[in-house]
Amino acid sequence: MRDLGIGSWPARRTKNGAHRPAIVFGDRVDTYADVERRTRQLANALRAAGVGRGDRVAYVGFNHPALLETFFATAQLGAVWVIVNARLAPAEVEYILTDSGARAVVFGSEHAGHAAQLLHLESVETWVAVGGAAAGTAAAGAPGALDYEAFLAAGGTDVIDEPVTWDDPVMIMYTSGTTGRPKGATHTHGSLTFQYFQALIDTDFTRDEVMLAVAPLFHVAGLNTMTMPTFLKGGRIIVQPAFRPETVLATVAAERVTSIFAVPAMMDALAAHPDFPGTDLSSLRNVLVGGSPLPDRMLRTWADRGVAIQQGFGMTETAPGIFLLLAEDSFRKAGSAGRPHFWVEGKVVRPDGTEVAPGEIGEVVAQGPNVMQGYWNLPDATAAAVVDGWYHTGDLATVDDDGYVWIKDRLKDMFISGGENVYPAEVENALLDVPGVAEAAVIGVPHPRWGEVGHAYVVLAEGADVTPGSIVAALAGRLARYKIPQDVVVVDRLPRTATGKLQKHLIRTTYEGNAR
Repeated sequence: MRDLGIGSWPARRTKNGAHRPAIVFGDRVDTYADVERRTRQLANALRAAGVGRGDRVAYVGFNHPALLETFFATAQLGAVWVIVNARLAPAEVEYILTDSGARAVVFGSEHAGHAAQLLHLESVETWVAVGGAAAGTAAAGAPGALDYEAFLAAGGTDVIDEPVTWDDPVMIMYTSGTTGRPKGATHTHGSLTFQYFQALIDTDFTRDEVMLAVAPLFHVAGLNTMTMPTFLKGGRIIVQPAFRPETVLATVAAERVTSIFAVPAMMDALAAHPDFPGTDLSSLRNVLVGGSPLPDRMLRTWADRGVAIQQGFGMTETAPGIFLLLAEDSFRKAGSAGRPHFWVEGKVVRPDGTEVAPGEIGEVVAQGPNVMQGYWNLPDATAAAVVDGWYHTGDLATVDDDGYVWIKDRLKDMFISGGENVYPAEVENALLDVPGVAEAAVIGVPHPRWGEVGHAYVVLAEGADVTPGSIVAALAGRLARYKIPQDVVVVDRLPRTATGKLQKHLIRTTYEGNAR
């Protein structure tokens, strides 16, 4: 094969174990031979629709086999897959499709409404609807979109063997930045493959792996920490479109699930479910949690059921692995982000780039073959984030005497709500577009269920006739629900420096007691 990239994986996997189950979705079971055939047909269909080397193909939707098929098929063509957060509002999706220049868009049934609003985009030539979003050849609610299964079936079966190398770009995943505008972290076949290699090295994957893909696959951790490594190893991936605790627990017991990735809110929900005490969890050997530290009480709850948990730390820009706290250290170093992955050089540095002493706070930086190629069409942002080969995370941390890293704060003010990254600047920009809002500041505050939620503080324009409730309502449809502040407080002024920069530490100390 000339194709050394991820698109060649389905064909390579059929060399050994073609008839082994690869992807399970409800009652549907696709073998590795099925996945190879379907992705080859889809690649041919996309090529017939005009998609070629370097073109972008976007996927907008929740967990579904078509998400993985689209990834493989796009990669086969030497094209670039744009995976879009399915929770984004139509305006946010429009920005990503426009910025990436997506030529084709595959979308799930839940996003027919999004597609109907975005069919005017001139850059998108082909819209394809998955899983009930289409009737016949026209998608319900999105006229002009094609039915996924019909589109795939008409694609032909020619073997595609593009000369793809590890240096070629394969995926763009958007992550909001401090400017409030999403940035497309661009990964190559090589940067992703090295992420999968280190997952196989640092985690106990085997050929008989049964991986439950219930965390969103449109997130870098849901896709890259366990799902793709399981495919590479030749295991079975059970795809579920939504997280329902009772379904997850029943599946773990019935299918003898061996591995799962989850965010802390999911682990909390599983442990709180009445079925948890009686569920057979003995098959679980790889349980990886990321997004935010898992409370010690939760570690003990799962340990009491015989399940040890690994905690990971990473970024979209690093595909994501930087640090990993192994299960054997989960109690001894509870709350730590762990130590660097196999292929990663991760360290905590002072502003001058020298490494901090134990206990001293500095910024986390990382270097390795899994670091992104750069931000899509943003050379200045790339140069600011990756300096001399080191990616600067913007997270503050300390290192203990044993070399374990402890995350302390975020330079970028990002907070995590229910496993989703929320960037205050993006929310503040949306608030400032609400008529009557003159100034806005958003901070993350602790929440018992979601980990953190947003609190907004706004200064109104003179004579403005708006209320906190009307401001929240104005954000609906503009921002994903998890980004919308749970509380909006009207204040007379916001503390700023002489240069006009918001002093968020003063906002916390001055206003948080007034949050309703």
